Amino acid sequence: MLPAAHCLLLTIPQIVYADIMLDEKDFQRKADTAFEELKRRLLVLGDEHNFDVEGESGKLEVIFEEPEEARFVISPNTPVREIWISALSTSFKLGWSDERSSFVLQKTGEDLHGVMGRVISQQIGQQVTV
Repeated sequence: MLPAAHCLLLTIPQIVYADIMLDEKDFQRKADTAFEELKRRLLVLGDEHNFDVEGESGKLEVIFEEPEEARFVISPNTPVREIWISALSTSFKLGWSDERSSFVLQKTGEDLHGVMGRVISQQIGQQVTV
């Protein structure tokens, strides 16, 4: 065992996730609510910043033609009770936080809107808030 002076300390955002996994029905209800709100916000932003938003079957797609073509996909992953975002060649997996009453990326502490704001801002080269 290494002496304490040789140990690496990591700071992790203080987010408490539900100790018990959401049941499927509760997850679906929370995910549907989150998707409806996210889609509403993205449609407004898409009009302002020239990108398209499509959504059906519980999945959202954000489609960019400028400054370069890209497609971000936001979808629920019911078996693991997470919302997954595929954007900027990265997969973001957000779990439900009872404390925050939202889906949160544990690694950064960002909620669904925060992650989407960050990746859209990076894609278009302009700061946006989702």
